[in-house]
Amino acid sequence: MDSEEFRKWSQTAADWGADYRAGLRERPVRARTKPGDIARQIADAAPEAGEAMEAIFADFERIVPDGLTHWQHPRFFAYFPANAAPVSVIADYLVTAVAAQCMLWQTSPAATELETRTVDWLRRALDLPEGFAGVIQDSASTATLAAVLVMREKALSWKGNSEGLAAHKVVRVYASKQVHTSIDRAIWIAGIGEANLVRIPTKGPLNGMDPEALDAAIKADLAAGYIPAGVIACTGGTSIGACDPIRAVAEVAKAHGLYLHVDAAWAGSAMICPEFRTLWDGIEAADSIVFNPHKWLGANFDCSVQFIRNPEDQVRTLAIQPEYLKTHGHDGIVNYSEWSVPLGRRFRALKLWFLMRYHGLEGLRAMIRNHVKWSEELAGRLAAEPDFEIVSAPVLSLFSFRHKSGEDADAHNIALVNAINDDGRIYLTQTRVDGRIAIRFQAGQFEMTRDDADTAFTAITEIARRPT
Repeated sequence: MDSEEFRKWSQTAADWGADYRAGLRERPVRARTKPGDIARQIADAAPEAGEAMEAIFADFERIVPDGLTHWQHPRFFAYFPANAAPVSVIADYLVTAVAAQCMLWQTSPAATELETRTVDWLRRALDLPEGFAGVIQDSASTATLAAVLVMREKALSWKGNSEGLAAHKVVRVYASKQVHTSIDRAIWIAGIGEANLVRIPTKGPLNGMDPEALDAAIKADLAAGYIPAGVIACTGGTSIGACDPIRAVAEVAKAHGLYLHVDAAWAGSAMICPEFRTLWDGIEAADSIVFNPHKWLGANFDCSVQFIRNPEDQVRTLAIQPEYLKTHGHDGIVNYSEWSVPLGRRFRALKLWFLMRYHGLEGLRAMIRNHVKWSEELAGRLAAEPDFEIVSAPVLSLFSFRHKSGEDADAHNIALVNAINDDGRIYLTQTRVDGRIAIRFQAGQFEMTRDDADTAFTAITEIARRPT
């Protein structure tokens, strides 16, 4: 592809993207294809000779969009958002165009230094202490894995990587049942094992970890000859927004010399608003914190920020420095690949820089505050309906509800969420609360309006009351 053809098709792709975003409200939120529908339209093998871009692009338009669930749809109320504010998309065009591999300072000084500065902008926006440094990871899963590896190495006196886990006593990590399954996966990959992820009971209106039960579990493990390594707390758990009492949990962790990692992947974005910071009171005592600007803040995937109290511990755990990765003649530089599990790194800081400059922190705060307000209003409207019940009260912009039924309530609500999603106006997902099915609602799509919340109320109530 020569430069003129590259220019033409780049402009075509940008125009298509703008038209796509402008027309999202006319599309059903979730893909309506059946398994295999897309694969049947794709050749079994790659062509031996190259094809014209006209044919390739036409096939893209014909096959792909209808097979997508539209995460940027303003009525996407499922899971958590994976926002891509338009200004962030533009920044990512540029990242893709320059295609830098930013593993070391010397492989792209601008990427490293911009990352340092934009992450510190976020630290200030969240009102975290100056002692925290930060790094952009690809996802919260990777950040959590890095934290688990650090807590494992510290607990094993920095000998786990060199000697293997078989040479040591069993390592234990503590979390509630409300944490995301990325914690389970991190425990698997770190070699600690699911059996050694100790689940601490929860209590209170926010379903937070019980600090007294945590303390008792650690003491019991010490008496049994295990090695307690760390605690993983959450703020804004995926199921119903559970928030651990960070200050009290941190006191227990500190008393036993344990590493504390806090997963605030979704809710962390809301902490740019001072009024919501009570949900992670005591966060300054954490050793590691992760939140995803690619969820609620507007930076398109992938962009997960990990704040670390002592970066030297993470570098000691993860850095490997063969001669070909050394930078000679420049003292004091940062190589962020030494803070991460992957060696390769995209230029993720650019989209944060564009996003925060274009919208400003006040613009981003207004968006988050609106989502919280509209979610609370919707929860109140559903609670006032005699055939609905609120199962979990709003935590920020997330709540869960159930439609009352004289029949099998779980089956009825599964059928309801499926019918809502098949209808296409909105997209919701389900969870389990105290063993029973509930339907989750979260407001968080970047371009959502109050009218979209009204549409959600109409769709939910209309479909729930349809004759069977």
